[in-house]
Amino acid sequence: MKNFTYGIEIETVGQTRELVARAIQTVVGGTVSGFGSGTWTVCDSQGRRWQAMPDGSLSQFAHAEIVSPILRYEDMETLQAVVRAVRAAGAKVDQSCGIHVHVGANHFDARGLANLAKLVHQQEDLIVEALGIQARRLAQYTRKLPSSFIDKIEREKPRTKEDLNRLWYGYQNPTPARYDQSRYHGLNFNSLFYRGTLEFRWFESSLHAGEVKAYIQFCLALCAKALKAKAAAGRKRQMSAASGRYDFRVLLLRLGMIGDEFKTARLHLLSRLKGSAAWKHGTPVAAHAASA
Repeated sequence: MKNFTYGIEIETVGQTRELVARAIQTVVGGTVSGFGSGTWTVCDSQGRRWQAMPDGSLSQFAHAEIVSPILRYEDMETLQAVVRAVRAAGAKVDQSCGIHVHVGANHFDARGLANLAKLVHQQEDLIVEALGIQARRLAQYTRKLPSSFIDKIEREKPRTKEDLNRLWYGYQNPTPARYDQSRYHGLNFNSLFYRGTLEFRWFESSLHAGEVKAYIQFCLALCAKALKAKAAAGRKRQMSAASGRYDFRVLLLRLGMIGDEFKTARLHLLSRLKGSAAWKHGTPVAAHAASA
């Protein structure tokens, strides 16, 4: 998972794009450029471009969508420092804000991409519960993967990215548009064919540096699992809210999110779920008392 590149888009409100850009500069150095209410850009000390951009979907006039440059795993602490600086500068999030994580797809072949689609489809109800996705966002901007897409993958077993392109769009689409309507899924394959990244759109926005890191680690771990697996099952897993915390903890362990490095990620990703992380049907003492 540490070999993937990634980028992130963090939507914020409550502060101007200029001041958000200047907050980013306090962490990454370099120069700030921009004008008025348009996009403000920070060219950091490594020549990478961080942007504070307008976004018409956000609820307040003063807002900024923070768009990172291409990052590597070792840049995580810098990104977390950026998040903290932006929050300290007065930026906030509300229900109109989301986070999108992009993972570079250059390591993937058709088999790995099909594995990723099936892995996400299998666990998506549990993922949605764990991330607390608003019903409005789930219905409009972060839809679940269509079962019909998974059925086509299972039936036709795509061997190339071109095969997968045809299954995603329903026809061969060599020049996909950036704003193609198919992009509004939690796992967005339009981004793969448009810009070469896998976009994960599940996340409600946050300016908590630990949560942001957890979301990125989760996406990277999903990609690593899909790439490494020889095959994946496409059957959707039935989710039980009562055992959600246990089930998601098991998923995280299967993804390799084990040990102290991922302790904080597990804490954040399990926090919204019910039940015991250690026992699927509750602790033995509690289960015995309930049956007595």
